[in-house]
Amino acid sequence: MEKYVINGGKKLSGEVAISGAKNAAVAIIPATILADSPCVIENVPNISDVSMIIRILYEMGASIRPINKSTIEIDTRRIHTPIVPYEMAKHMRASYYLLGSLLGRFHTAKVSMPGGCDFGVRPIDQHLKGFKALGADYSIEHGMIDVHADSLIGSQVYFDVVSVGATINVMLAAVKAQGLTIIENAAKEPHIVDLANFLNSMGADIMGAGTDVIKIRGVEHLNGISYSIIPDQIEAGTYMAAAVATRGDVLIKNIIPKHLEAISAKLEKIGAQIEEFDDSLRVSVPGELVKTSVKTMPHPGFPTDMQPQITAVLTLAKGTSIVTEGVWDNRFRYVDELRRMGADISVDGKVAVVEGREKLTGAPVKATDLRAGAALVIAALAAEGTTEIEDIYHIERGYEEIVNKLRGLGADIKKITIPGGVVRKAL
Repeated sequence: MEKYVINGGKKLSGEVAISGAKNAAVAIIPATILADSPCVIENVPNISDVSMIIRILYEMGASIRPINKSTIEIDTRRIHTPIVPYEMAKHMRASYYLLGSLLGRFHTAKVSMPGGCDFGVRPIDQHLKGFKALGADYSIEHGMIDVHADSLIGSQVYFDVVSVGATINVMLAAVKAQGLTIIENAAKEPHIVDLANFLNSMGADIMGAGTDVIKIRGVEHLNGISYSIIPDQIEAGTYMAAAVATRGDVLIKNIIPKHLEAISAKLEKIGAQIEEFDDSLRVSVPGELVKTSVKTMPHPGFPTDMQPQITAVLTLAKGTSIVTEGVWDNRFRYVDELRRMGADISVDGKVAVVEGREKLTGAPVKATDLRAGAALVIAALAAEGTTEIEDIYHIERGYEEIVNKLRGLGADIKKITIPGGVVRKAL
């Protein structure tokens, strides 16, 4: 068993560089299946979700060649099966992007139902609705989604709810379909724009990504290219929140400030001072932290993937804050863990009421999902005493070298392995 041991109470200071975006990487890497020649992908984050999607492609017949720490060459021309290995795919939500890519190339695909973090039902009805509009049939048996089509024909797709996953999957399936596909009520997140830019660089014809209407005119061929993934807005937001919670002073580098506007605005309301530069920003706290209200919404609203982290900050803000989850069900499971550290939070459905406290205290806690784990790290950094965080595999699905990066900012954090209850190593 591995866990983090954090001695809190130290202000973070210094510089931290942000890695490539997890949510972009796990869409762009499957998209290489559509290429007629090898792709070189740069700024790839070294996280477990990315390692898994690369391993899946390898098992399916792709050639994978690491070029350096953050760059890989992917050649998918020899993929020999449209069936994704069940045991590998079931552990990550983004495995369903293989449906759109495989359908677009082979006109058939078989992938397990999505896994990943457990904070609510992950319906794929909008994905399947989009595939059906393009001419595909589907069935779901024994936990596997089987999609197939004689041919894919461009069509009009209207999503009943805004869905990032469905938007991406239909884009992947439609880029080689015959004719024009129009996606209405599309999601607008930065990683959707990044995927569209990647596909367009390969020769696709996609217009409107980043708006709620995306138009895709199908093409016959997509060429392999070199492409650099955008920086991770959620990793950046997490370090911003950690700087605020510890009353620190941190320069966050390799970012796109525009992607962070909703996060910056809320942290400023809480009491942070944020200075923006071309590809970096500085976060400091000149005074006390104060209450605010937060509601998560699809982009450009406040991102649901930052909800646990800002809640951790608000446990230390003066007054009563209200946090409303507007995207997922059951995303407040981490609250019980924050309560172990002295947080005063009550939850009713999708609403949490946070009564600010002067301090949190270290305690043994468990990460319940990726972003919940990040929230516990933030709370532990600000708390008095020692916090031990278990089930850190959740955290390492989405944060590259988090221990080293936090150490570089002055945090007292180490990762230990305890087989049979005996400490074997401290990293």
